Amino acid sequence: MTLRKRYRFFFSLALTVSLLIPVFITETVTSAEKPQQQSDHFDGLRYFNPGVSEAPPYPPGQASRRGVSWWVWNWILNNDWPVWNLVKDNPPGPRPVDRVPKGAISVTPVGHATFLIQMDDLNILTDPIWSDRCGPVTWAGPRRHSQPGLRFEDLPLIDVVLVSHNHYDHLDLPTLKRLAKKGRSRAIVPLGNLGLVRGAGIPAVDELDWWQSVRVSPDVTITLVPAQHFSMRSLVNYNQTLWGGFVISGDSGNVYYSGDTGYGPHFQEIARRFSPIRVALLPIAPFRPQKTNDQTPAYRSILHMGPAEAVKAHLDLGAPFTIAAHFQVFRLGIEGFDDAVTVLASTLEEHHLKPDTFVAPVLGQAIIMPPLLYVLPSTVFKVHDDGEKLFNSRPPVNMSLEEKVFR
Repeated sequence: MTLRKRYRFFFSLALTVSLLIPVFITETVTSAEKPQQQSDHFDGLRYFNPGVSEAPPYPPGQASRRGVSWWVWNWILNNDWPVWNLVKDNPPGPRPVDRVPKGAISVTPVGHATFLIQMDDLNILTDPIWSDRCGPVTWAGPRRHSQPGLRFEDLPLIDVVLVSHNHYDHLDLPTLKRLAKKGRSRAIVPLGNLGLVRGAGIPAVDELDWWQSVRVSPDVTITLVPAQHFSMRSLVNYNQTLWGGFVISGDSGNVYYSGDTGYGPHFQEIARRFSPIRVALLPIAPFRPQKTNDQTPAYRSILHMGPAEAVKAHLDLGAPFTIAAHFQVFRLGIEGFDDAVTVLASTLEEHHLKPDTFVAPVLGQAIIMPPLLYVLPSTVFKVHDDGEKLFNSRPPVNMSLEEKVFR
C-alpha cells in the first residue's frame, strides 16, 4: 500500500468514526423525544417529502457509476471540485443597532444561511454558524471561504434562534453553545431536534411540526412551514428529524426564511396562507451550472435550489423583496465561487425582473425596510385537532411591494 493510499485509508477511517460518534452522543439524548404522531410526512420511522419520490442528494449517474459511498466521501473531501479561494477583503460589517424602530425590518446577512432579522422589538437569528468548518469534527468537512459578516461579539441580545434542520452547516453546536452563554436565547426547531439544541445549553426550545405556530411576543408569531429537503447528522439517522422553513409574522409584516429546500408546490401554499410576504430569504446554491459547449443538462436537485429555481420560488411567493442565501461561504456543490450570483443576475434578466427585487447581499451590510404606511391584517390563533395553526382574521391586503432598500 502506497503512502498516499495509507493516508486516505486512515483519514477515511477517522472520518467514519467521527460520523458514528454523534450516534452514541446525541441519539441517546433525543430517543425519548422522538415524535409519536400521525402525520402526512412521517411514516412512524422517518420523515419524508409528501408527493416527492425518494431520491439521493447527488446528481443522477454519479453514484450509479462509482457508488454512494464514493459520492459521500467526495462531498466531504471536495475532490475534483472548482477551486474556491479564501476571500480576504470582506471585513465584518458595523455593529448592529440594539433594536430597530417600530414597523421597520432590518436583515443583516452574516453568511451562508445565517441572518440577523430585527423587527417588532425582537432580534432573531437564523441557522447561526460562526465556525470555520461545518462538520462533525473541526479538522474536516467544508471550510469557510468568506468570513462572517458580523463579529459574534457585536451581536445584539438575541431573543429567538431559528434552526431549520440538523445538517452541520445549519445546526452548528459550537455556535449554539456560544449563544447560550450570552443568555436569554430561545430556539424554535422542527420535530426531533429539541434534545440536540437543548443539549447545547439553550433551555427554552419550542419543537414544531409543519404549519404549527408559537407566539414569541405579544406582536410576533413564528410558524414552521414545509421545505423540500432531508435530514442527516450521522450515518444511521437519515430523515429521523424534520426539516422546514419559518414565517415570522408581526405588525411590520411577514418575513419568510426557507431554510434548505428544493423547488416545489409548498411555495405557492406558503404564499396562499401568508400573503403578502414582505421579505423572503431563499437559497441559490448548491447547483450544477450549465457550462459552455456542455451537452449535459444542468442538474436540478429536488432537495436544493439553484438561481433558476429560486427565481421561480420568488414569483410563486408573490415577488416579495428577496435576499439570496447559501452562496460563497461553504463549498457544498460543484459550482464555481461566482456562479450562483452570475446565474441569478442572468435569470432575473431573462424574466424581465429588476435586479433590486432579488439581491445577492453584501455580508455584514444591513438591508433596512422602513415602516409600512398601512396596517397589515391582524393574526389570531385557532386551535384544531392537529395543533395550533396560524390564520389571517380577514382577507390579505393588497400591498405595493416596491420598497426602498437602504444599505
